[in-house]
Order: sequence, then C-alpha cells, then structure tokens
Amino acid sequence: MIPRLTPSRHLPAAARARGLRRRPLLLGALAVALALVASCVSPSRRAVDSSTLRGKVMCGYQGWFNAEGDGAGRGYTHWTRGNVRPAPGTVRVDLWPDLGEFPADERYPTDLLHADGRRAEVFSSYRRETVLRHFRWMEEHGIDGVFLQRFISSLQRPATLAHNNAVLEHCRAGARQHGRVYAMMYDLSSLAPGQADRLIADWKTLVRETRLTRDPQYLRHRGKPLLALWGCGFKDDDKPRPVLEDWRRILRFLREDPEGGGVAIMLGVPSFWREQRRDCITDPILHEVLRMADVISPWTPGRYRTPEAAARHAVEVWQPDLAWCRERHLDFLPVAFPGFSWHNMKGAPLGDIPRLGGRFFWSQVAAARRAGAEMLYVAMFDEVDEGTAIFKCTNEPPTGNGAKFVTYEGLPSDHYLRLTGLAGRVMRGELPATDTLPSGLTPAPRPATHGAVTGP
Repeated sequence: MIPRLTPSRHLPAAARARGLRRRPLLLGALAVALALVASCVSPSRRAVDSSTLRGKVMCGYQGWFNAEGDGAGRGYTHWTRGNVRPAPGTVRVDLWPDLGEFPADERYPTDLLHADGRRAEVFSSYRRETVLRHFRWMEEHGIDGVFLQRFISSLQRPATLAHNNAVLEHCRAGARQHGRVYAMMYDLSSLAPGQADRLIADWKTLVRETRLTRDPQYLRHRGKPLLALWGCGFKDDDKPRPVLEDWRRILRFLREDPEGGGVAIMLGVPSFWREQRRDCITDPILHEVLRMADVISPWTPGRYRTPEAAARHAVEVWQPDLAWCRERHLDFLPVAFPGFSWHNMKGAPLGDIPRLGGRFFWSQVAAARRAGAEMLYVAMFDEVDEGTAIFKCTNEPPTGNGAKFVTYEGLPSDHYLRLTGLAGRVMRGELPATDTLPSGLTPAPRPATHGAVTGP
C-alpha cells in the first residue's frame, strides 16, 4: 500500500518554516540551471524572424542538380555538359560535394574515381531529403535562409518547370522544419525583350496555386512579401536582355496587380549601376526604374579578386551606393562570395579567385559592415559550377582518373557555413567587423591530397 503524503499545511509549524526557507534556495538553483541550459542553446537553433530582410544573411540557392535515377528525367543536369554521366572531360563543376552525411539512396554514381579507386558520387536537388539536409545545415550554422533561384528562360521546358516546382516545395518544407526563411529570386538576365508576360504569368500561377506569399516562412520586408528580380541594367554581352520598358511593366504589375502584386521588390543590378559604367548600360531611365524597387543589390562576383581590392570596392563603390539608396529611402544589399573557379566549365585557370582559407570572403563581410550595410547576400549556397559554394565540400575530390577540382584547402567541410552564419551576426552588430577571421576559424590548413588544387 502506497503511503499517503501529508499535505504541507498539516506539517508542524517548525517543519513548514524550514520548507519555506528552503524554497527560495531551490527556486534560485532552478533558475541558475535553466539559465545554463539556455546559454548552451545556440542562437542558430531559434526560428528566424521572417518579417524583415534587415539583419539577415541570405544565400542564393540554385537547387538545379539532378542525377540519373532521381525521378526527374533530366539526367545529370548541371554536373556535366549534355547531362551525361559525370566522367573526365564531361564534368562542369569545380568543387565536389561532401556526401559524408548522405545515406546510400541519396547518392548517385559517376565514372569519376577517387585516388584510392572508389567511385565518386553526386546528389540530386530533386530529392526532398537532400534539400531538407541543406536547411538543417543552415539551422546548425545560423544562416537565416535562401533566395531560391528561378530562371525564367528555362521554365518553358516541362521537365525543368516540374523540377523547379518540386525544389520550391522542398525548400518550403526545409524552412518550416528548420525555422529558416526563403524568398523567390527570378533570374531575368536572359529574358528576351517584350517577354515580360512570361514572368507575370509564372508569378501569378505560383501565388495562386502555392499561396507561398502567405507562408509564415516566406520572407517579408517593409510589411510585404519580398520578391527578388535579378538582371536589371546589365549590358547585353551577346545575351538577350529585357529592356527597361519591360522592367517598368513588371515592377508596375508587382506593385499594383490585385492578384500578383503587393510585394516588396529587390533588384539585382550591375556593380556599377550608380555611375552606369563597365558592366552597366548607359540610360538615364535606369535610375527611374530602380527607384520603383525597395532593395538594391549590386552583383560583385568577379569584380575584385583580393581582400585589399574588396576593401577598396567597399569604400569607393558601396559607400556612395548606400548613400544614394538612403537618400531615396531604398535598402542596400551587398553581395559577398567566397572565391571563384570555372576551370571545368570554361577552361579558365583553376582557383581563379583564391579563397585564402576564408580570408577573401571575410574581408567582404567586414568591408560591407564598415560601409554601413545591415544585410548581406552570399553567392552561393550550392553553386559548385563556378566554385562559389559555401555548403559542405570535400578536400578529397575524385582526381583519380585525371579530373581537376579546387578544395576547401584542407579546412573542415563546414568552414564556410560557419563563416556565413557569423557574417549574419556581424550584420546584426553582435560581432565586430574584424580584418581577421573570427577566433576558432583560423586552423592551419592541411595540404589536400590526391592531386587536388588547394589554392595559390
């Protein structure tokens, strides 16, 4: 028989007094314990505030990779030329993903070999589990979210449209499951003149059928859902570009249309948009069009190549850019990238813009903050094509049968994920904008093995 506990009000007075004296001590000890537990919970595990772009670090997310057998019917899209099985001479990426956390059913075989004879494998963005894992990495490292890329020129192909829509749903699930945010970014750089209706029709379909702008994880800014449009004002460079009248029509639709409008607009523009030189068209109407936006984001990958040049660019270009934007009540979103290499795609030198163990990337973070930036766009989360990825990549790529790749210079595969998460803290003023890498992120690089190129 279980003895009945005596209620405290029936205890002798002396015993009740001792209990009352102990209670504050117990409550105090409990409070200390809870505080210690709370201090061990990383800020990255807290759900991201989706109400504003301010204070965020957002990555571009391509999500364009496929593999034979993934169910998309697109072959090895973006891994190789012609979407054939990856092999020496067909591969078109310069970094190789680290698949150490991937189960066997998310890995797809190639004809590339590691130095020890193992067959190299790739992933597919069409797989929901793979995208969810990417969002878990974002959560673990304090990265706020992504701009999901949507190339308007390729949506006419049914298989591509189906793939893009599937990846969008994967991203929504990943953002919901891991407390991240996302927003759509249309790449309009190759939209032919007079084809604004293609963007308008696709956006209206997305809003109507997916209701994504009502998603709690969809990023908002200035009280409205944020939509990014990339490619406004770039020189032709032998590509068809939308003319400024097309941009006006699109922006007017996004402002006013009762079904697809009512959004905040981010415009991805050339580096020298303000002075209209180098990568930018020369047209007085351009600045009128830009004033129809809410956020201006100049594209800088390839515009500087060293930490010193990045610092100069911030002073000479970003600071006056930001002043121009503030005078017109626009927000300014600079772009940082970790390095650049497109040897296998273009035949250019391997590691063309060296990463320098993260110093090149961090120099841009610090320079952007010193210039006055309060938000940052990182290019890119997963683009191994041009060697700008910040997700987990291996230091032992498949060089066993002659292929060449860059690596993370012997640093941990999550090195750039960690740096990107810390960049968000710099943008929020939680960490100082330092010239050196944050403490704990400057291990001596280990030389990569098996003939991989590690840097300059």
